[in-house]
Amino acid sequence: MLNPSPAALDPAPIFAAQVFAALGDRTRLALLGKLADGQARSISTLSLDTDLTRQAITKHLHVLQDAGLVASLRVGRESRFAARRETIDEARAYLDRVSAQWDEVLGRLKTFVED
Repeated sequence: MLNPSPAALDPAPIFAAQVFAALGDRTRLALLGKLADGQARSISTLSLDTDLTRQAITKHLHVLQDAGLVASLRVGRESRFAARRETIDEARAYLDRVSAQWDEVLGRLKTFVED
């Protein structure tokens, strides 16, 4: 029987891939920046000061929502979107873990080369 790879046991790389793929788009990154203050905003408010249509904004917001970066709530007939701080904190923690792993590997390489 084959042993599963560590990535198969750890859902973090899958989570990180989805989050960073969503953040890899300039428009989505800008939208998340507009929502970073914690205030929920409507699609029409988020489409102000941009050449994008509300439909395009909606599409980008749904990608962010699927990645867990924003949440939507209904207020009357409109949807409002807000950043999900906990997902951003999880992504930051993932990057910190990967960074620590690389620091460890590079430290071992330095020791090996210097010895």
